[in-house]
Amino acid sequence: MLLLISPDGVEEALDCAKAAEHLDIVDVKKPDEGSLGANYPWVIREIREAVPADKPVSATVGDVPYKPGTVAQAALGAAVSGASYIKVGLYGCTTPEQAVEVMTGVVRAVKDYRPDALVVASGYADAHRIGCVNPLALPDIARRSGSDGAMLDTAVKDGSRLFDHVPPDACAEFVRRAHEAGLLAALAGSVKAADLGVLTRIGTDIVGVRGAVCEGGDRNTGRIKPLLVAAFRAEMDRHARENATVAAPAG
Repeated sequence: MLLLISPDGVEEALDCAKAAEHLDIVDVKKPDEGSLGANYPWVIREIREAVPADKPVSATVGDVPYKPGTVAQAALGAAVSGASYIKVGLYGCTTPEQAVEVMTGVVRAVKDYRPDALVVASGYADAHRIGCVNPLALPDIARRSGSDGAMLDTAVKDGSRLFDHVPPDACAEFVRRAHEAGLLAALAGSVKAADLGVLTRIGTDIVGVRGAVCEGGDRNTGRIKPLLVAAFRAEMDRHARENATVAAPAG
């Protein structure tokens, strides 16, 4: 399981760089613009320059409206700025068909520029609160659009968490559907260390966190701390070892 950490700017990215050995992907977002709020192109570039070259940078394109052309241009901008993972929050898409149309445009825009970039169709565990596509529809949307991965986060950051809206058995189904389609399965949404056992057992490929590695556990007012990143990774590794032991055949 890969660990994705989301700094909110260059200063926090430098803190991530200090903990680079403990994380796998540095994610660029702007939390004050929403769950998957997009940051500025120059911030993506500066963060790309700030973190080690062997650490991929991902960038959110935003909690986007149903405006396929606009979103495709934004996604290309993120790729040009140095992101190798492009995440699109399908906030304004109310049907799978709308979501597929948006993601198909994103995939073409990004892959024409950088074929090795990974495009991730992102939805929301609490979709029922904002009227967007059902969380379990995301893997099929990603498959139909040619995306590389499907992700769930939470749209409303009010203290509720991923499992409050999509319980572990439904998250397991999300991961299963993604893997059957040949996709990466990413889960986020106020994930805590206590959730790592479940996330490991169900085969999650990428876990995304911010608040869990911020001072005071606060994604908005706290700052990412390298020691907290290291502790979170140690807990991830512990669960990975335990899961491997359980899964290993006797003999």
